[in-house]
Amino acid sequence: MPEHKDIKIFLLDIERSIDEIFDFLPKERNFFEFQKDLKTRKAVERNIEIIGEAMNRILRIEPKFPIDFSRKIVDTRNRIIHGYDSVSEDVLWLIIVNYLPNLEKQVKELLKKT
Repeated sequence: MPEHKDIKIFLLDIERSIDEIFDFLPKERNFFEFQKDLKTRKAVERNIEIIGEAMNRILRIEPKFPIDFSRKIVDTRNRIIHGYDSVSEDVLWLIIVNYLPNLEKQVKELLKKT
């Protein structure tokens, strides 16, 4: 991993946002409960925005940064911010369940190397 001090800061921001997302969700993950919980959905959206912005800043420093789907992470942030009316609970849930655990693992591994 490049020894750029800002990259570590941005990785810590991503890690913190992932932790917050998982903290907001009940232990037993249930899509229908998530769908009904406006506050949690909005909190998740905000943290995904932060993750995307942090990744965008990392890619400006190191365009080939070793995180899977890094460009898609930034694109998701842009979609939430600019296409706020087209972001469904299904998409957020898919991110939470299918993508965040892997991103969390990768970020933790990268932070161990700093």
